[in-house]
Amino acid sequence: MHATWCVRLLERHNIATVGKRVTVIGRSALVGLPQMLLLARRGADATVTIAHSLTTDMVEVCRESDIIIAAAGAARMVTAAHVKPGATVIDVGVSRVNGKIVGDVDFEAVQAIASAITPMPGGTGPMTIACLLENTLEAARMLGAI
Repeated sequence: MHATWCVRLLERHNIATVGKRVTVIGRSALVGLPQMLLLARRGADATVTIAHSLTTDMVEVCRESDIIIAAAGAARMVTAAHVKPGATVIDVGVSRVNGKIVGDVDFEAVQAIASAITPMPGGTGPMTIACLLENTLEAARMLGAI
């Protein structure tokens, strides 16, 4: 689900991916790896880097990126230092800090630098649900149920 809607989110807001550098932080089978494949495929044509908890030069890798997709599940790990001015930042990570849900991105610090950013909570969750409902409807159509 996440991989599909991230690309759709970029398309919907006319954020170009062709020839752009994208860093996906997180290499999970559900979000990170599919996101990398979808962004590198024909049509999206981005140059994709996968970063993770053992990436030693994370700030430098991210600062070269036009788009950052944070999906590591590490609270506020992406700071203003990680983001080059004008980059797009999509926060997919979910963590609990002091009983509150926070994302992988330090939203307050990064929003002043990024050209576009998703909040957490309230940014990617509704899109995930919408895509889930759309896929359920499509599956029902394929089965002839509707």
